Amino acid sequence: MDKPNATPLTSLDQWEDDLLQRYPDPASINAQKSKEEFRNYDAPPRDTVREFYRLNHTYQCYAFVREKEKEFLSFNKKEMSVWEAFDFLNQLVDDSDPDTDLDQFQHLLQTSEAIRADGHPDWMVLTGLFHDMGKVLCLFGEPQWAVVGDTFPVGCAFSDKIVYAEYFKNNPDINNPDYNTKYGVYEPNCGLRNVHMSWGHDEYIYQIMKPYLPEPALYMLRYHSFYPQHREHAYTHLMDDHDVEMFKWVDLFNPYDLYSKSPTPPDWKVLRPYYEDLVAKYLPSTLKF
Repeated sequence: MDKPNATPLTSLDQWEDDLLQRYPDPASINAQKSKEEFRNYDAPPRDTVREFYRLNHTYQCYAFVREKEKEFLSFNKKEMSVWEAFDFLNQLVDDSDPDTDLDQFQHLLQTSEAIRADGHPDWMVLTGLFHDMGKVLCLFGEPQWAVVGDTFPVGCAFSDKIVYAEYFKNNPDINNPDYNTKYGVYEPNCGLRNVHMSWGHDEYIYQIMKPYLPEPALYMLRYHSFYPQHREHAYTHLMDDHDVEMFKWVDLFNPYDLYSKSPTPPDWKVLRPYYEDLVAKYLPSTLKF
């Protein structure tokens, strides 16, 4: 295989432009803009999105995922407070996002504030604040295609419901009889807790928050990019009844992520005491990344 290019996209969030075109939802969370106004590029860079998914689908194989789990889930890269982590994340300012010129933290804050405005539990507000924190992987040297993008199981056949599924043709697992059947290394309805997902920011932040947040929050973090299932229902055969129940929380969360962006930034000076108390309620003084 050819050597992967680390940065086919001009923005880490550019893949979401393609996502919103594929899965438009009513933008009831943001009354200031219609759904057609979100991610509205004058000239959508579809070629770079396709190149992103070509790389993603070529290299996200079972062996790659297991290697990355071993590399990053020892959490020995950096130890930071939550607020230091947000400062770190803000090195990834998104200059090409058409919905906002705010930094990464402001997007997370808008998501959490939209959740809070609708009266959801405080742990869900905190989930909104943390859901993209796993993008710090880019600052640890991970390529874009191993940080963002729609996620999917590895170790079994790739569904044709996955976006740009044609690019799996060069994935090493596609011709491996251990991995290219419907169930692959898994059992029917084995439960997603036993399934390895493609590597990225969702899995990473889920693993970091696993000791601290309730299970519905963990499902939101781990599967908010698993569009082949919660939009296409392509992997129900791997889910158990508990997964099906928990995915109601994933479905509840996703519109807040996609449609909460607004050009008006939240007033951090006003909000800071609330979020400092909320973080202190659930998390230790530092986290290992």
